[in-house]
Amino acid sequence: MDFSTPLSRFRWVARFEGISFLVLLFIAMPLKYGFDWPYAVKYIGWAHGVLFVWYVIALVEIWQNARWGFWKAALAFLMSLLPFGTFWFERKYLTS
Repeated sequence: MDFSTPLSRFRWVARFEGISFLVLLFIAMPLKYGFDWPYAVKYIGWAHGVLFVWYVIALVEIWQNARWGFWKAALAFLMSLLPFGTFWFERKYLTS
């Protein structure tokens, strides 16, 4: 894992945030509501919250350093709110 540049940090944080969101939606929430086991949502939700804050910090850093326009940064933020959104954004805008 390379965290030496703002872009590489953003890419890794986006991946972890996207994975944590999917685990929260498709594993932890069914465990809570289908099997009456709320601990998965409690702990995965907490981890996802931390990763989301880290994602926003990394987004602000890359927005400033890479001189992204407002709309590109806004799209990156919006995609973090949708399942699979961070993966789509990375593939569409961050691949070379």
